Amino acid sequence: MQILKLSVFILLIGLLSSISISCRKKDKVDTSPGLLLAFSTDTVFFDTVFPTVGSITKRLLVYNPNKHKVSISTIRLSGGEASSYRINVNGTPATSASDLELAGGDSLYVFVRVTIDPHNQSTPYVVTDSIEFTTNGNAQQVKLVAWGKEAVFFNRASLKGNIVWDSLRAHVIYGSLRVDTNSTLTIMPGTRVYFHKDAYMAVSYKSTLMITGTLDHPVRFQGDRMDPFYKDLPGQWRGIYLEKGSKEHQVNYAYIKNGIFGFAIDSISSPSLPMLTITNSIIQNMSSIGIYSFAASISAVNCVIGDCGRNCLQIQDGGNYNFSYLTVGNYWYSSVRIVPAVSLSNYSYDTLGIQTSNPLKADFTNVIIYGSNDEEIGLDSATAHPFEFTFNHAILKTRLKTSNPLRFVNCLVNKDPKFVDEYHLNYQIDSISPAIGQGKDLGIPFDIRGASRSATPALGAYEYVKKN
Repeated sequence: MQILKLSVFILLIGLLSSISISCRKKDKVDTSPGLLLAFSTDTVFFDTVFPTVGSITKRLLVYNPNKHKVSISTIRLSGGEASSYRINVNGTPATSASDLELAGGDSLYVFVRVTIDPHNQSTPYVVTDSIEFTTNGNAQQVKLVAWGKEAVFFNRASLKGNIVWDSLRAHVIYGSLRVDTNSTLTIMPGTRVYFHKDAYMAVSYKSTLMITGTLDHPVRFQGDRMDPFYKDLPGQWRGIYLEKGSKEHQVNYAYIKNGIFGFAIDSISSPSLPMLTITNSIIQNMSSIGIYSFAASISAVNCVIGDCGRNCLQIQDGGNYNFSYLTVGNYWYSSVRIVPAVSLSNYSYDTLGIQTSNPLKADFTNVIIYGSNDEEIGLDSATAHPFEFTFNHAILKTRLKTSNPLRFVNCLVNKDPKFVDEYHLNYQIDSISPAIGQGKDLGIPFDIRGASRSATPALGAYEYVKKN
């Protein structure tokens, strides 16, 4: 009997020891360097428009998908005390928390609060931050995004049908905005369109973009940051894509700045009508290209394209183009620019490296094409299709031979146009500009500012107006 009791006692001790060891193994902290947490979302959006000083709380669920316990060294707001956000972990509001243990397969809530004054003029349209989680030396982030002002916001959105934007509120694009197939977006005078970092607009097959600005109320496109550092910072957003098969876009009095490119235009859908008609518009301070056109067609009057990290105007794979009263000034100084301000080509290469080409017809009349490079006109042709161009009454910065009267008509070569202040993006012409009185009458009575042109107008988008 004593032997039986002793055996049972030993068995119980062994069982308890086994359970204890098992529990200790299960509860041990996993220190593996590759260990990661999981989250209920990669971005917490506060998509409410704040009519007054706004304060909203949302929650983020943090998972430990691993078998064993983990130790989260820190949970903190990247923006620290200066952030518009606050977090609450385990009931304590703060900007950071540390040394938190999370059991295997368990989760915890992080509550996120944001407070914004939408009427503060220095507040950006999109207020961002992130929560950083550090576990075993690994840093993971969850983005925080809040709308900072009263506006209409689009987050990876698609527009269908006939849509009209008015100027009562700004329109802010986060991620992307697509004008869907067989749709039209009309943007009324005075409307402001802001893009968050890397955001873009795309117009789809059989769809149309109508920008109907006026002299007094232009339509503006730019990045969403309002602070002074971003005022003239290029590359803040991507650009506007007019995709293959989209049609008959009309742009009047648009001011497009500080993107990677202004317009990227892909392949004409109607041979009889321009794919893009653009008038009285300014595209400037792009980190790459002002207008990129691939086998498309453009009619442009009274336009300015200035200061781009690559070409102000790049035409590839042919197409049909007519530019009248165009000013191109490229004095880009943010990096080294090795390409010309204007580049014309009638060919390209497909994804297999096979050359494709289309006829090119490009006419430039009453234009200024100038910049800081020795060569600001690039011509690159393939013999498979025609390569036709004319510069008719122009000031050109070029080393090309301009003696061909079929290609160069009444051109002033390497004559400084005397812009008022090209380094501050002012491409109006000074009183001593050789562009004054050198144009031909095209029946377009007003310049980009609404100033009357003389019978012998100036070259470029700006007529010279003598000050009283």
